[in-house]
Amino acid sequence: MRRSVRFFFVPLVLALAFCGAGCVNQRPEGTDVLAAENGAGEYRLVATSRATVEICSRLGLELAGAPALEGLPERYAAVPRTGSPMSPDLESIKLIAPTEVAGPDMLESELAPAYANAGLPATFLNLRTVQGLYDSVAYLGAKYGAREEAEALLAEYGERLAELEAKRNGRTGPRVLILMGMPGAYVACTARSYPGNLVEACGGVNVAADPTEGFVTWNTEDLLLTDPDIILRTAHALPDLVAEMFAREFAENDIWKHFRAVQAGRVYDLDYTVFATSANFRWPEAFDLLEELFYGESGS
Repeated sequence: MRRSVRFFFVPLVLALAFCGAGCVNQRPEGTDVLAAENGAGEYRLVATSRATVEICSRLGLELAGAPALEGLPERYAAVPRTGSPMSPDLESIKLIAPTEVAGPDMLESELAPAYANAGLPATFLNLRTVQGLYDSVAYLGAKYGAREEAEALLAEYGERLAELEAKRNGRTGPRVLILMGMPGAYVACTARSYPGNLVEACGGVNVAADPTEGFVTWNTEDLLLTDPDIILRTAHALPDLVAEMFAREFAENDIWKHFRAVQAGRVYDLDYTVFATSANFRWPEAFDLLEELFYGESGS
């Protein structure tokens, strides 16, 4: 039996036009949007996730607040911290008096009511796909006077995408099961998740399907019936502990030995910073790896 879960918290088409619709689920209320879109006036933008901060950094935007995470771009070292992506510190954000709080839409159902109750203008970006990442680049670039930077990123995206599609040459990839783990548990990634989008963009067939959820729990008996050619494993966080958890699970749960992918030795552990919960600018690395696994000498 399958059960949909909320995990903590399409072919790619180049979007060369700047658009707010499609990448933003909730436009901010009470913000001087026209001034920001013309690159005029002051703005106080808070980014609440690593992926959102990275977009702002690539666009050269200033931030008034950033999440309490290690390894953020140096330009934001002195920016006030606003808590974790999944549990932002609303009081700290309110002290900043932001004109916009931007974060990933996978957390919208959990965070939108809290932002609304706190009177904070929240925007939720579609970071479930590579296309959504660049739609978000276009939106923020147009709004905050960074059109040239956004156009450069979009052009680079288009060039790399054309190269990768030519390399793929219309081939259909293998049937793939993607597992994302955290210590003590794991979920299957559907096409509505970022890892699932990467697999399908490279021609793989994702065996975990759900029309609404990005992550679902299945028992191993049902997973066996999906008959994947390849099993990919990644982590939400704490990758060393997750690797140990997966090793124990596959060694001690006898049903895994009946999977063709396990029998064929086609189980691969992925870099969780590349195959993450949110789309990021390391997607070309993901494409290169998946194309090798799918179509290389060891692939099908």
